[in-house]
Amino acid sequence: MRKLPPLDAFILRRPFTDQGTIGVLTIPEADFQCFTIELPWRENGTGISCIPVGDYSLYRRWSNHWHSFVYQFRNVPQRIAIQSHTGNVAGDKSLGYKSHSLGCVLLGSVVCQIWGQLAVGNSKPTFRRFLKATLGRDLLLEIREAHHG
Repeated sequence: MRKLPPLDAFILRRPFTDQGTIGVLTIPEADFQCFTIELPWRENGTGISCIPVGDYSLYRRWSNHWHSFVYQFRNVPQRIAIQSHTGNVAGDKSLGYKSHSLGCVLLGSVVCQIWGQLAVGNSKPTFRRFLKATLGRDLLLEIREAHHG
């Protein structure tokens, strides 16, 4: 069976806060959209920062840690093991916030508050919907910042 070409995907990030960076993930061809949460921008520091804006290639792989499929990022500058997986919060732990991310992109269907901090909710069902929509295809993901004028 011939491998299908990658799906184009986009994350438009809102300005970051110490409680995390909210974005919107859109995959037009798969008719998929959800919210994302990432760590705040901390100069691309390992385990404390979201990844830089830019273009990334992702592939689906099995994760023994998560006991499910995840999407693994390729070629993130100065970073390894960046993935998209389930989780709700991505705050700056040095400031007392909780985080389910060490730099990864977490998916959810709603922006909400959990433990009194910024979060995305319904992560597990949203991630299952994401996996169903992508059908295992690679992704070409463009991450960019929203600019408010």
